[in-house]
Amino acid sequence: MQYEAVIGLEIHAQLLTDSKAFCGCSTRFGAPPNTQVCPVCLGMPGVLPVLNKRAVEFAIKMAFATNCEINPKSVFSRKNYFYPDLPKGYQISQYDEPLTKSGYIDIDVNGTKKRIGITRIHMEEDAGKLLHGETYEDSDYSFVDLNRAAVPLIEIVSEPDMRSSDEAVEYLKALRDILVYLEICDGNMEEGSFRCDANVSVRPIGEKKLGTKAELKNINSFRFIQRAIEYEIKRQIEVIEEGGRIIQETRLFDSDKGITISMRSKEEAHDYRYFPEPDLLPLEIDAEWIDEIRRNLPELPAQKRERFVNEYGIPQYDADVLTSSKALANYYEGCVKFYNKPKVISNWVMGELLRLLKEGGRDISQSSSFKIQPEALAKLLNMIDSSAISSKIAKEVLEEMYKTGKDPDAVVKEKGVVQISDEDTLIKAIDDVLSKNPKEVSDYKEGREKLFGFFVGQVMKATKGQANPQVLNKLLKERLSK
Repeated sequence: MQYEAVIGLEIHAQLLTDSKAFCGCSTRFGAPPNTQVCPVCLGMPGVLPVLNKRAVEFAIKMAFATNCEINPKSVFSRKNYFYPDLPKGYQISQYDEPLTKSGYIDIDVNGTKKRIGITRIHMEEDAGKLLHGETYEDSDYSFVDLNRAAVPLIEIVSEPDMRSSDEAVEYLKALRDILVYLEICDGNMEEGSFRCDANVSVRPIGEKKLGTKAELKNINSFRFIQRAIEYEIKRQIEVIEEGGRIIQETRLFDSDKGITISMRSKEEAHDYRYFPEPDLLPLEIDAEWIDEIRRNLPELPAQKRERFVNEYGIPQYDADVLTSSKALANYYEGCVKFYNKPKVISNWVMGELLRLLKEGGRDISQSSSFKIQPEALAKLLNMIDSSAISSKIAKEVLEEMYKTGKDPDAVVKEKGVVQISDEDTLIKAIDDVLSKNPKEVSDYKEGREKLFGFFVGQVMKATKGQANPQVLNKLLKERLSK
């Protein structure tokens, strides 16, 4: 029997607000444990939460970016469960009346477009974090850091529309790109500001009824998500074919072993006992404010990709790479303003520039560590066009610019690598090479035309790679034809 997977994702994105969801405590990552807390986020008796308006604004931005309906009225609820990193004993979330619902995004998987539905996007607060014994000298204990408690989140719940791990990863990447473009989440999976739970089930192909799902919790990289889903699909098919029964459960992914492990079964799952949060009024949003947020939305990744193809005439592949981050897209457009050859710039940015960044472990968005400004790259490319330097030399100059931040003119002058285009100088170098290689000259004139490359290489060696290739080829052909 042939099976198909049915996959839905629940994504938690921490919002880039300065303060927490219901109090004024800082959301800065990396502070010493339990230094960014107060009676409100610790859930002390008698305290009252106050909703962070900026968090609501960010959630609405994401709703627009994912084609969701915005409910004019939504309700916060208490989600009750007990865990060491949840100081209140409940989490303020949204349940049956969320902020947004019924959206979608389109993804591209191996050249095929697919629409993934979004059930809802709701607001909630984050829990704290457990630091287990291996982090400290005493491995017999776990410690609780509540700095993250009550940091504002949005949870993006998809429809079960994905059928493969590839589709799930592309959907996840697309959502992350949107969040980062909107500047409402940094998308950092390692730090936990962007996290994913995957609901996976299988069923016979052609079957309409959903199979029993397993939930894969808190996976923190695209590669691990892909591996976890693929393993879980394989596991469930094997259980069914061996006559077993899939149970609804929560499972964890062991990245070292590449397997999923049962965490708790349905019978052990929490009864959340949702009820409306008594300390927060229903959230009613003014229509004018919603319109203002819509008007101020930035250009989103899909829109930018389409514009790059249409406006700059570059291939779709180039547009996909160049818009993979907002900073890279802005850098590319900055270069085009100074050097109006979009495809040439695309080649240099995707090739040499990204290679240097990858080798140096740097990010183009980190201005303090990235020293080649768009105007400087444009100047370098103009030097190639004017035959001042060759493309080969330009790559060496770019590396020095990357290391030092120096202007290309200064690097070329320091290295003494100005391209030689003067015909008299090149003829002298050519004649010297020909006089030293009479046998090769004779063989060339007798029909061994492949020796032309040998002569080019010898002249390049003699001129330390500074000969203008076009001028050199022309003059060399002339001298050899005599």
